[in-house]
Amino acid sequence: MHAPHWDLFCRVVDNFGDIGVCWRLAADLASRGRPVRLWADDASALAWMAPAGAAGVDVHPWNDSAGATPGDVVIEAFGCDPPAAFVARMARRTTPPTWLNLEYLSAEAWVERCHGLPSPQLAGPGRGLVKHFFYPGFTPRTGGLLREHDLMARRAAFDRGAWLAARGIAPRPGEALVSLFCYPHAPLPLLWRALERQAALVLLTPGAAQALAARHPPPPGVRTQPLPWLTQVDYDHLLWSCDLNLVRGEDSAVRAMWAGTPFVWQLYPQHDGAHAAKLDAFVDSFGAQAASPPALRDWWRAWNALDDGAGVPAPSFEGWGASCRRWRDRLLAQPDLCTQLLAWVEHRRCAPAPAGTGPAPG
Repeated sequence: MHAPHWDLFCRVVDNFGDIGVCWRLAADLASRGRPVRLWADDASALAWMAPAGAAGVDVHPWNDSAGATPGDVVIEAFGCDPPAAFVARMARRTTPPTWLNLEYLSAEAWVERCHGLPSPQLAGPGRGLVKHFFYPGFTPRTGGLLREHDLMARRAAFDRGAWLAARGIAPRPGEALVSLFCYPHAPLPLLWRALERQAALVLLTPGAAQALAARHPPPPGVRTQPLPWLTQVDYDHLLWSCDLNLVRGEDSAVRAMWAGTPFVWQLYPQHDGAHAAKLDAFVDSFGAQAASPPALRDWWRAWNALDDGAGVPAPSFEGWGASCRRWRDRLLAQPDLCTQLLAWVEHRRCAPAPAGTGPAPG
């Protein structure tokens, strides 16, 4: 049996996380012998995320998919809905492709219930097909997290001093090294208050972090240094180098968890406030499994503008780091997302499950 060919669809909404997650998944699949076509409406960020590309991954403009022959597996990332003409071609295949919607990351309890649910297509160009929902997550009853097979070996072999020196980053003795990747509404003064008693060098990623730092200068004893755009590999190296990582969205948060060092996650803000429930669910899970310091919940809520942060102390790096390592070890005990995807698809190709009749989860 030949290795299935995969089609992966990605729409870039207004940030880099969509294409970042899709590129990591495409490259991971290709490294395991699965050819991937990545269809993206805006792949421009790959010029700095992955300038060398990846063997086995072909990137194409979104609209060019209309006349393409669908592969054996089709993944739409985050409910982006492939073009109708492509879906119609899927329906006309003698053996329909396995169709998956790779959903957003959340620790909420309903994720376990919805993971793997079928969504029969009763109308439209895909009538007769069945789409399934695949949820990444933090528990064995979810689809896991993206993690390359050699990630932890590379983490163990990483030379922090050499990497920093090669990029002109020179922390002074006693300085904490902090990376800042955030949305424009991040309450930067909260970070400055947390660091005012700790000498620190804060490394500012391009965009919102650098703009915020220009408007809110740091207190005495805290230095800042702007960074250029980093490849995904070098962004991992940045996270591995720092004592504290402030991250945003989904892709950088997962990479911060694999780093095993203190991190603060700024979730993508949603107009209906749904990100508040997502944050609380994550903090509940993290606290229960990693025995996190009590101040961590207050700090994360304040950084997400859910509380004012007045009087919230920063947890100690030592206790915080131990919690993050416990959390990482727990996640490492679970199969990664790519491994689970491959197993799920192979199972359905060899012994297709009966099509479900329930509606798509809302």
